[in-house]
Amino acid sequence: MNTPTTPKVLGTGLLALDLVISAHPEKPVQSFAGGTCGNVLSILAYLGWESYPIARLEYDAASARLTRDLSRWGVHLDFVHVGKTVSTPIIIQENRVTATGSPRHKFTWTCPQCGHWLPGFRPITRDVVEVVEPAVDGAAVFFLDRLSRAAITLAEMASEQGALVVFEPSGRSDPKLFDEAIRIAHIVKYADQRLSEAGGTMAEDTATLLEIQTLGSKGLRFRHKREGIPTEWIELDAVPTSEIVDTCGSGDWCTAGLLAKLAPNGRTAFAEYDLKAVSDALHYGQSLAAWNCGFEGARGGMYLELDDDLSAVELQQDMRLVPNSAISCPACPK
Repeated sequence: MNTPTTPKVLGTGLLALDLVISAHPEKPVQSFAGGTCGNVLSILAYLGWESYPIARLEYDAASARLTRDLSRWGVHLDFVHVGKTVSTPIIIQENRVTATGSPRHKFTWTCPQCGHWLPGFRPITRDVVEVVEPAVDGAAVFFLDRLSRAAITLAEMASEQGALVVFEPSGRSDPKLFDEAIRIAHIVKYADQRLSEAGGTMAEDTATLLEIQTLGSKGLRFRHKREGIPTEWIELDAVPTSEIVDTCGSGDWCTAGLLAKLAPNGRTAFAEYDLKAVSDALHYGQSLAAWNCGFEGARGGMYLELDDDLSAVELQQDMRLVPNSAISCPACPK
């Protein structure tokens, strides 16, 4: 593979509009591009990568806000409307502070106005493959967190051309597709709250080089395979932070930090890294996650640098929602 000057990542999975309700009632609701895939690719773009999310978003009000936010960070929008489009997924994140002063957040998938389900995730389909295939050439990383036959096909194509395939399952979905993803993925990362184990990642017939299980406030543990020989589980404590405002998005920052350190040159180079390099890169990802915990929203820390810029005023107005916002679920009365 010819390594580009700027590393390129393609990804498919959850790309949604996040509506963040602050723990402070005086603050307006804000909207951000979100979802696991959306966050990881946005963070990598923020860190200097060429990022290409692949999705089937409708040209609706939610999509307009989502793509505007992605564009702000230089994310490429070539493939966010490929195939037969569907309503843009919307997720509500409600932050609060408990009686003991601890921050908490919960996610809601129903419309606060009419009570109907908000639009949810729909995977890419096979008709997308032909459109996206030319862009696979030269990709250092292919990321996926939701599965479909098309997602697996594109991941295999990318792997054949030297890309590092990263799979972040949110749970076990289609057993056949899940097993295929485990076999072809070079990095498998998942949260202990969703999966107790991924199953067979370090078997001889899998491509897995790194398996990561995140443990919330306890940090993470990982297994590393080099020259076909896996290590035992190794634990890394969480990086301390002086203030925790919102833990949402911590795992996405950890993933992006790891990839930024070790994946710019694709799979072959990644396979050569030793245990110390992997451990250091994971610690770097944890440090980014700890830093971002000081801000509301999954990527709140990214907007800090705009505070002293004239565009910050425009940004804050652009990301706010007002009661009569055009963003609503399809079931809401017009």
